Parts: sequence; structure tokens; C-alpha cells
Amino acid sequence: MTGSQAAPTPPQVADGRTPLWRGHNVFRVVTFLYAAFWFGMNYSSYARPWLAAICISCMAVWTVFTIWRYRTRAGRTNLLVATDVVVVNALFLLNEFILTEAHMNTSDPSVVTVWHSTGVTAAAVQWGMKGGVVAGVLAAGANLLIRGRIGSDMAMDTLLLVGVGLVIGLNSDTARRSTERLARALRAEAATAERERLARSIHDSVLQVLARVRRRGAELGGEAAELAELAGEQEIKLRSLIATKPESTEDGETDLAARLQVLRTARVHVSVPGNPVRLTEQLSADLAAVVREALANVDKHAGEKAQAWVLLEELPEEIVLSVRDDGPGIPDGRLDEAAAEGRMGIAKSIRGRVTALGGMITLDTAPGEGTEWEVRVPRAPETPRAPRNARRRGGER
Repeated sequence: MTGSQAAPTPPQVADGRTPLWRGHNVFRVVTFLYAAFWFGMNYSSYARPWLAAICISCMAVWTVFTIWRYRTRAGRTNLLVATDVVVVNALFLLNEFILTEAHMNTSDPSVVTVWHSTGVTAAAVQWGMKGGVVAGVLAAGANLLIRGRIGSDMAMDTLLLVGVGLVIGLNSDTARRSTERLARALRAEAATAERERLARSIHDSVLQVLARVRRRGAELGGEAAELAELAGEQEIKLRSLIATKPESTEDGETDLAARLQVLRTARVHVSVPGNPVRLTEQLSADLAAVVREALANVDKHAGEKAQAWVLLEELPEEIVLSVRDDGPGIPDGRLDEAAAEGRMGIAKSIRGRVTALGGMITLDTAPGEGTEWEVRVPRAPETPRAPRNARRRGGER
């Protein structure tokens, strides 16, 4: 094998939520400075100024620590965010012992003030909409518990806390999905590049040798023909290894063209579009199964030396598949005899699959002219309908 370069690896995908974490860190600093300003303004009016000083000091330490941890992806752990929510609410509840009754009955800011909402933003960025809403409800509950009253200002605070968690959480969910989609695309691209690298290397060495052995052994006959057959089997296995099943996209789609390329052998010629033909996983698997069954029909009825051609066409509204062989075709009356004996075989299985997909199947055959299956299946799911034959010469096997 000639290829010696290392296999390509997909680049690391940056966390799409990183800008949200940066915004959270800036918001936490700004809200702390706001709280420190009001701490200085109201210090003498607190019931326990010393406890207020301890509270603001803890806020300063926790702000610095969490900003340091949230800077990196590894530091944004679920445990730390959960601890963050607990610490922020615990410091807010200290206002019960810091504020006077006059403070409680007015809308004056507490010691923690809007810094309280940073626990909601952290939860929303980490856990998305659900986590943000839950953290917002907890923060609103702590606020109501401290104030001990319900009014327009309390309703506004509750709406803002829950709303912040909801909006930032929605943005976090979108960023997370985008990151996952990008990572999946990069993995698929790397896998495709690796398959192409292997294909070039194997084609330049192993496949060429096996193909030569297969041709020369078939010409010599005898025991050499048996070796040729074994070489042909290994060639097929190597081609299948190269054309491995591609990864599904986020929407659960796979490339039908890649599935069909696995079927290529010395007797089976596969022609597919240059671009991927992405279909739902179920539709792609069913169509590949139809082709395999049609090829099995060729092996069974057309003879060992018959050649087969598989053609895939992608139209705007439907997928067209045709499987043609150069065998003897189907004699007149043979299908009627098979039906009378209850033997419909693979043809019935093919028709059943196409019917289930809501598609149309056509069989074109005549004695001495080979056989061709043509399958047309809509890209979008439809209600299964009875198969329709646009043309049929000689019927079906």
C-alpha cells in the first residue's frame, strides 16, 4: 500500500456557547460594581453593617473565582454551575439579617441587588431554556421570601428573572445545536477524506493486483480459475470496506449514493451522481435493499456471466433507480406459470418494498433483451399506494 500519510482528523469545534459565557462574565462584573456602589451608599443604614461587608466580600471573591473558571470550556462543569446558583441565592438570603424593616418595605436595592440574576444567566447558558427557567423561578422565590410581600415591583422582578433565564436559555440551546451540527459535519468530512485516501492507496496497489489475478486466472482456467474467484471475492470486500456507510446528518439523513457504491463488482456497474444523494435513513436503506434484491434476481436468473448496471438519478421530487442486466430476459408466459404455482420470488419482495414507499415500479423485459427494473419513489413520504406499471413486456419474475 502506497499511502503513508497520517489519517486526517477533524479539527476541534469551539463551544458555540463561549460568547454567552463571556457575556455572563461581563454582566457579573458590572452587576457586582453596581452592588458595591449601593453598598457604599447605604452602609450606615444597614441593620448589621459588618454582615453586609462580609456579604459584599464574598460576592467579590466568588465573582473573581467563577470568572476564572468560566473562561475555559473545562471549567464550566455542571457541579460548578449548580454551586454557583446555590451560592448566589444563599448570599441573597443574607439580606434577611442585613436589611432593616424600612428597606424591606421599599424598593431600595438590597446588598446583592441585580448581582442576584447572574445565577440565572449561568444556569441558562449551561443548561439551556429549562435550566434557565428553573433558576429564574428559584431566584424569584428567594426574592419573594425576603421581601415578604407581593406588588407590582415584585411582579416585575419575577418576570425579569424568569424571562432572562428563558431568553438566554433559548440562545444557549441554539448555540449548542449549532456546535453539534458543525462537529457532526466535520466528522463526516474527515471520514469521507479518509475513505478517499484509502481508496486511492488500495486502488493503486491491492485492488490492481487482485484485478490482475482475477482476469489472468479466469483466462487460464482450472485451479487458476478458483484462485481468480477468491481474488474477486476479496476485491469486493475491499471495495465494501472503502465505501463504508457514511454518518447520518442531524436530520437523520444518509447518502444513498455511498450505499450503492458498495455493490460495485466486476459484474455490477454502479453509476451515481457526483454529489451526495441525501435521503432519510429509512428511505435510503429500503432503496438499497431493493437494488440488492434486484441484483440477487440477476444472479439467480440471468446466469453467472451476466453483467448488471445500476443507475441512480436524483430529481427534484423523486428518486429514480434502475437495475438492468444483459441476461436472456423472461420468456413469454413464464410469469403466469410462476404465479399459478405461487412462486413470485424476489420480484414480489421488490414490489412490496416499493409499494410501502408509495412509489412506482416498472419492469421491462423480453426474451433475448435482458431485464430492467425501474423504481420511482417520491422524496417526501406519501401514503402507500398500489404499484403501477407504466410499461411491461413479458411481465416480472
